[in-house]
Amino acid sequence: MLRAVSFVSSLGFRLTALPSVRGRPLSSAQDVLRRTPLYDFHLAHGGKMVAFAGWSLPVQYQESHIDSHLHTRRHCSLFDVSHMLQTKIFGCDRVKLMESLVVGDIAELRPNQGTLSLFTNEAGGILDDLIVTNTSEGHLYVVSNAGCWDKDLTLMQDKVKELQKKSCDVDLQVVDNALLALQGPTAVQVLQTGVSDDLRKLPFMTSAVMEVFGVSGCRVTRCGYTGEDGVEISVPAAEAVHLATALLKNPEVKLAGLAARDSLRLEAGLCLYGNDIDEHTTPVEGSLSWTLGKRRRSAMDFPGAKVILPQLKGELQRKRVGLICEGAPMRAHSPILSPEGTVIGTVTSGCPSPCLKKNMAMGYVPSKFSKPGTQLLVEIRRKQQMAVVSKMPFVPTNYYTLK
Repeated sequence: MLRAVSFVSSLGFRLTALPSVRGRPLSSAQDVLRRTPLYDFHLAHGGKMVAFAGWSLPVQYQESHIDSHLHTRRHCSLFDVSHMLQTKIFGCDRVKLMESLVVGDIAELRPNQGTLSLFTNEAGGILDDLIVTNTSEGHLYVVSNAGCWDKDLTLMQDKVKELQKKSCDVDLQVVDNALLALQGPTAVQVLQTGVSDDLRKLPFMTSAVMEVFGVSGCRVTRCGYTGEDGVEISVPAAEAVHLATALLKNPEVKLAGLAARDSLRLEAGLCLYGNDIDEHTTPVEGSLSWTLGKRRRSAMDFPGAKVILPQLKGELQRKRVGLICEGAPMRAHSPILSPEGTVIGTVTSGCPSPCLKKNMAMGYVPSKFSKPGTQLLVEIRRKQQMAVVSKMPFVPTNYYTLK
């Protein structure tokens, strides 16, 4: 437990005793944590609950964080990500609405294809990262971060009202489903036993609505935030426990919590909003230039384009890089120094890599220090130690693409 608390503290989670209130979700304004439909299920399976983004979520279960992380890499794990904001955008002008807020080319998405994109402001800062799917049912399905729930929802709702006043055909609906992520090399093999659809025809970043282990109306998306093959399943809240129970009957599947999810996404070189990217970071500084749609670049018609696009050719004052070091692990806010000892940047996320058995981190440095192989220093507990700029992902990703 002490080990768990130590790791939890390093990630900014808080172990919490919760009031005896059931149901979903409760007002965070009253300092009551929201609960997913799987809250009691987590407790029954030994989940150690913590406060995260206003929700009570399991940081780990009875197995150690390291064991859970490695199980995901070798087999598959089930994560409860029901705290994420799920919305549907309807109407003939749904693409117009979304492209007025994000940097990606939503119009080019094929039916049931999705993409990672970014909400940006006029200063070029990232308001949130999100996944947008162009469903074959005639709406956009959007998943964004729980920590930005109110901000994202207000942003989209305000734009809906603005466009409706201009007689545009657009509307928004919050989806009150649970969201389960099954991640790992055997995830799809496990899921295939409970669906009639051929999952070999569902490549990375595509989705389909199907019956899953007897639960109809589930949206299965081939994606996740671990770097592994896997799916996210949007399931009616009332059926979430049934689905989780059915998946856990397969010995390949174990439950995993926030601790494993964080170290897995860091090995995959994926950002945590609020740590690695925020409103003061542009997509180019965040090494996310690939999210800028080619058509959108030419048209310069996304929020912050006049700030963001010139950065593609200029030298940056700060750029997100990967770092590897031995010795004490790097943590968020650790100073990054030049070889001469001058502070040049800051670590934004860091922890030991269970797979590499080395310490990994992300942080920001001037672009002239961003080349892989560049030797730098990091300050940890007032002591300096060597660090090397590394390519990301730190561990190769295993996303499924059609040959």
